Parts: sequence; C-alpha cells; structure tokens
Amino acid sequence: MNKVNYDNLFKETVKGFNGEKKTLLLHSCCAPCSTAVLEKVTPYFDVTVFFFNPNITESEEYYLRLSEQKRFLKEAYDGSVKLIEGRYFSREFFYMAEGYEKEPEGGARCKLCFESRLAETAKVAKEGGYGYFATTLTVSPHKNAELINGIGEKLSQETDVRWLYADFKKEEGYKRSIEISKQYELYRQRYCGCLYSKYAHIKTEDEN
Repeated sequence: MNKVNYDNLFKETVKGFNGEKKTLLLHSCCAPCSTAVLEKVTPYFDVTVFFFNPNITESEEYYLRLSEQKRFLKEAYDGSVKLIEGRYFSREFFYMAEGYEKEPEGGARCKLCFESRLAETAKVAKEGGYGYFATTLTVSPHKNAELINGIGEKLSQETDVRWLYADFKKEEGYKRSIEISKQYELYRQRYCGCLYSKYAHIKTEDEN
C-alpha cells in the first residue's frame, strides 16, 4: 500500500480556497515548531494558535515555552496571529499515562498524548466556529505524520470540524524551523515535554 503524501494533500486543500482565507485553530507544542508551520499556513488561513500541552510536566518548562510562544507571535506577527492558552494541569497527563510509563518514545503513551491534545483542539475549534484545526507536531522528524493525521481525521469525523492534512516537515520544514528559531533567538527544548521523554533523552546522551 502506498503511503499518503500529506504535504500534497495540504497543497490540494489550500488550492481549493481560490484565494479565500479560511479560519484555522493551530495546536502548537512550542514556539520553534510553530515558526515554519505559521510561515506555511498564514498565506491561506486566519490563524489562532492553541497552546495546550499538559504533557509538559514541569511547570517551569511549561511557562518558559508558553512565554517564548507569546514572544514569537508578538515579534513575528504583531497581533495578526492570536493565541489561546488551554488549561494547564500536568496531572491530566500523568493520569492518562498511568500504566504506560515504560513505553518507548513514539509508542502507545505518545499516541494517547497526541489524541488528548488534538481532541481538545478539535473541541475548542468546534466551540469557536473555526473552519479547520491542525497541529504543529508533524514538523518534527521524530513525529509520525501518518499517525497524527489519522488521529486528526478521526476527530474531524466525530466533531464535524475539518482537519488540515499536512506533514510540515516536508520541503525542509524542520530545517526552516531551526533557521527561524535562530533568527528570533528562541529557546529550543531538547525533549518533547514529559518527564519520560526527558529521561529518554538524557539516557540517549549518556549512551553516546
């Protein structure tokens, strides 16, 4: 079976707009990941960034990432891209991850995490009357675009809000995110967010 080209699906979607901008609620995991994604979607959408990440289990890390997201939007978009901050209770993540603590990065625990964050994004998008919802997660080379788009598609069917198919790492999207992050001197974290991903990163560094 041939893999779906989600980057081509994105292009087909926006081509169908015929120059008319749609509304998009964009889940963002962090400022650096949002950089290249916003550059790609803002020509076609009126974008609101949704920062909902209870998986960032250390509050100091969470508020640092949130602060950097706010700073980037202010400096790069001067109010044209709005921000909604979702609730932040890291215990939500720990409850969800119970029993999956020893799962490897990218495994079942991560799938649950993607589902919970995207479900909240779809809910807020529906309540806010947005035409589409999406996430910055696929800009990372460590994230499974097929899995994430599958989750988005399922939630779209359940909520009747259109999911924006995309694989933002394509066409050097990840490289571009690094370039823009350097331009704005953004803090770039070295792990996804939860303590389990942090420990996995530390272990990998120690082994190398």
